Amino acid sequence: MSTRLILAAAIALGLSPLVHAEANTPMQQAVVANPLLKASTLEFQFPPFDQLKDEHYAPAIEQGMREQIAEVEAIATQKDAPSFDNTIVALEKTGALFNRATTVFFNLAGTVTNDAMNKVRADTAPKLAAHLDAILLNDALFQRVKSLYDRKADLKLDAESERLLWRYYTDFVRAGANLDAKQKDTLKKLNAEIATLQTTFTQNVLDESNASAVYVEDRKQLDGLPEGAIAAAAAAAKASGKDKGYLIALMNTSGQPATASLKDRALRLKLQQVSEQRAAKGGKYDNRDNALKLAKLRAERAQLLGYENFAAYVLEDQTAKTTTAVNKMMADLAPAAVANAKKEAAEIQKIIDAEKGGFQLAAADWSYYSEKVRAEKFAFDQSQLRPYFEINKVLEDGIFFAANKLYGLSFKERKDLPKYHPTLRTFDVFDADGSKLALLITDMYARPSKRGGAWMNEYVAQSHLLGDKPVVAMHLNVPEPPKGEPTLLTWDEANTAFHEFGHVLHGMFSNVKYPRFSGTNVPRDFVEYPSQVNEMWMTDPTVLANYAKHYQTGEPMPKALLDKVLATGTFNQGFATTEYLGAAMLDQAWHQLKPDQIPKDAIQFEQDTLKKIGVDFAPVPPRYRSTYFNHIFSGGYAAGYYAYLWSEVLDADSVEWFKEHGGLKRENGDHFRKTLLSRGGAIDAMQLFRDFRGADPNIEPLLVRRGLK
Repeated sequence: MSTRLILAAAIALGLSPLVHAEANTPMQQAVVANPLLKASTLEFQFPPFDQLKDEHYAPAIEQGMREQIAEVEAIATQKDAPSFDNTIVALEKTGALFNRATTVFFNLAGTVTNDAMNKVRADTAPKLAAHLDAILLNDALFQRVKSLYDRKADLKLDAESERLLWRYYTDFVRAGANLDAKQKDTLKKLNAEIATLQTTFTQNVLDESNASAVYVEDRKQLDGLPEGAIAAAAAAAKASGKDKGYLIALMNTSGQPATASLKDRALRLKLQQVSEQRAAKGGKYDNRDNALKLAKLRAERAQLLGYENFAAYVLEDQTAKTTTAVNKMMADLAPAAVANAKKEAAEIQKIIDAEKGGFQLAAADWSYYSEKVRAEKFAFDQSQLRPYFEINKVLEDGIFFAANKLYGLSFKERKDLPKYHPTLRTFDVFDADGSKLALLITDMYARPSKRGGAWMNEYVAQSHLLGDKPVVAMHLNVPEPPKGEPTLLTWDEANTAFHEFGHVLHGMFSNVKYPRFSGTNVPRDFVEYPSQVNEMWMTDPTVLANYAKHYQTGEPMPKALLDKVLATGTFNQGFATTEYLGAAMLDQAWHQLKPDQIPKDAIQFEQDTLKKIGVDFAPVPPRYRSTYFNHIFSGGYAAGYYAYLWSEVLDADSVEWFKEHGGLKRENGDHFRKTLLSRGGAIDAMQLFRDFRGADPNIEPLLVRRGLK
């Protein structure tokens, strides 16, 4: 998932860094050693990770808020008549310290958090909401923006500037600028409550996931688990303070990777049970009431702003536009997906019965037995692939190699830049002409202080206005093997690495004037599209031959094995589509509620919803259940989780374009970069697709890919 972390301020205003003018205030004198208070002197303003301490974040964020409010107030109260430069461009230049401090803090809070950072996050959440309100609900400022918008035809702006004016005006209106004073006070209270609850939800999920890790004392119970995973579990147990045994950490999804290989059914069932019960079984990490409260507060906020429900509010600003369009897409796909899942379940049950298992297929069994079905139908299982996916070869000889062939990029590792964790790697990224394009951080390994999943974020976003070049990071959550052992990826992990690098390309190739439009600042249901396209190069014959080599012998992956893998293109797609749709439809169900429709019981509402929409198939639970659905209750995907499938329509059609035009060729990559990857949000998202594809999107390639046609 980009996942890119979008801060509250960035969602509405896209406020980005500029060179900070130092102020000689008492606060700054008191914390003069705080490295966040001035722009980094490292190349591209690379963060000084080695100098950062927990006590630096709150003072820097609070000082940043004060400075930005002063800057905004100066714009709003100036005597000069509103102009594009003294109002809109001036707004783009505000908040250097605020953006630097919040960007570094929230990025690190997702990767190396601790109790002190959690407290800062909890304390800061309502302050950030209030800060955003102080800008977006400033009537004098809005009137300046509105006056420019009302006479935009007379301003004779270039296309990107005209779009920036529209974006600012829209942001202000959607944030409540047209409300009266009483309504604005109500909105501010709602925003603060929502921000606080979202932070609580996030911390509960992380804490509960860590607390629910499954301890195993007898190694025999781990039979079937790869040796590297066993070693990682032993190291995790030791790190948790246990003298012996093994600790299986939970990933953020409902299904757990270990269930694909564990032979012990009791342990598989236990893993699945604790996974699905996370934050829903009482205790201090329970999120059931938090989900109900968030749904209600968001619904109240949406109605205050004039929308039927929160989903309607969100979707108006996406490419989907309406709840009707999203509901129809998912309703059209659900019956075929569930029917395929039930066929797949029947095949699995045959193997269980043939082995005299004596039980009915459960969710905990699906991954384990689907691998047996795969082996029976295609004569291979996933474990045969891992020796060919050593992590550094996947990155350097696969991902970087493809980027070189498509875009002319080259990469050189940097050993001199600071790290926030020893396992990081940092690279200079050079463009085809030899100029330095960006700095790239790779953070591949799981740890208790890191949130689950995979994502990309930016520390510095590209902008010609500010003279900034990108500093981007990609994150996976691969179990770290013992020292000296290779890191061997699963097929899915390798695919995820290619996916996240697609987000990286979107950030690095940004070529816009205004920071508001930089990189992945595009609609949520469009942002996953370029990253999904990049997945296609994982199995490109030229790319695969360059990286998929046995980590011990160096022998390439046998063609017969690859052919078997590719032959499974639609294998298990009933399961994959159904678990995804379950989560996406839950998201819409929660956020299409009106305030007076909020249920009393979150779990019962979830069960009723899944049954109503026809995806209540017990062996295939939603990819995320409500109480640990971070994407929608604390992340940026509220009412937007459908975006992955929506984007995949564009992705599948784009893959066909690449195939039609010869695949892995520089001219193809250059065309994709020029027409789409470099333009960020400076052009309407669907127009970007048309500029690249030369036509509107076609859903047929997606239906074929997922075996739904």
